[in-house]
Amino acid sequence: MTETLDIKITKADQTRLTVTDFSQLPFGKVFTDHMFTADYEDGEWKNLQILPYGPIPMSPAISALHYGQAIFEGLKAYRQPDGKISVFRADKNFERFNKSAARMSMPGIPEEIFMQGLAALINVDEKWVPDQEDYALYIRPVMFAMDPYLGVKASDTYKFALLTTPTGPYYSSALKVKIETEFTRADEGGVGFAKTAGNYARSLYPFEQAKKEGYDQLIWTDSVTHEFIEEAGTANLIFVINGKLVTPSVRSTVLDGVTRDTIIKLAKEAGVEVEERRVSVKEVIEGVENGSLTEAFAAGTAATVTHVGEMGYNGQIYKLTDPSTRHISNGIAKKLNDIRYGLAPDEFGWNWVL
Repeated sequence: MTETLDIKITKADQTRLTVTDFSQLPFGKVFTDHMFTADYEDGEWKNLQILPYGPIPMSPAISALHYGQAIFEGLKAYRQPDGKISVFRADKNFERFNKSAARMSMPGIPEEIFMQGLAALINVDEKWVPDQEDYALYIRPVMFAMDPYLGVKASDTYKFALLTTPTGPYYSSALKVKIETEFTRADEGGVGFAKTAGNYARSLYPFEQAKKEGYDQLIWTDSVTHEFIEEAGTANLIFVINGKLVTPSVRSTVLDGVTRDTIIKLAKEAGVEVEERRVSVKEVIEGVENGSLTEAFAAGTAATVTHVGEMGYNGQIYKLTDPSTRHISNGIAKKLNDIRYGLAPDEFGWNWVL
């Protein structure tokens, strides 16, 4: 049996719940009253505590700021019909967090700290978990290097934190996306499979350029030939081609998405054939033109299932089918939501009810 950790709890003097408009929750901008933190020092994790959400004292010389040792995750907690709270597939996010840590030469976080810290934080801020349809409590685990001196080496000290923010739908309509043929998100042998801060930093400039052209997001292609599709902005990309669910296979440049994995399992359970493989830009464009590609959507913790309505490629816009007619992705999205909100049996054991 896992040992119960000693987590120090210091509660905020007053809650911000009374001044928070739960009908207006822009993603990642409204934080709960508390956060969980832990410090890695002298080869061990210590100082486990829940404290009021706010600034963390740090030196301007910390190596995370200079050399980029920073990783994060994203998962959600949901209000169940009986009022209880469940966290969806936290074990998968824990595993991926430590996979990212290993690639970035950072210490792994013990499972009991990750899980018990998360449970304790949600318990303290339980009233922040929304009960509206399509709303949830987004959870952001993050770890960054804290050594307060300059020098290119792996840090000896780290800060781990859990932040929580109530949120509604990430996207409100189908996306207009651009297939990127110049810039790249990740390279073979790099850190594309890890959720490290630098992956997102390098995507900002091309994303801003795409926004100026009227696009909502980018579809990243491989760094060598730009002939193969990899991800969609900050999410995995999934297509329905000739009635089959088709998605780029996981590789060193493609994030092993938890929502992606969930959708694949639900599709197979529903009898939909699934192909995980390289997907070429040519195949996608030709599929839109000849009608064999009937659905396309982004899949991620924040995005959940977000339809792609239009794709831009080499200056031409390709319009996809009406999202309301997309039976496969809409059916899977409904089943996924029903499981997460406790409206359908959790046959896979994905919900961790607190």
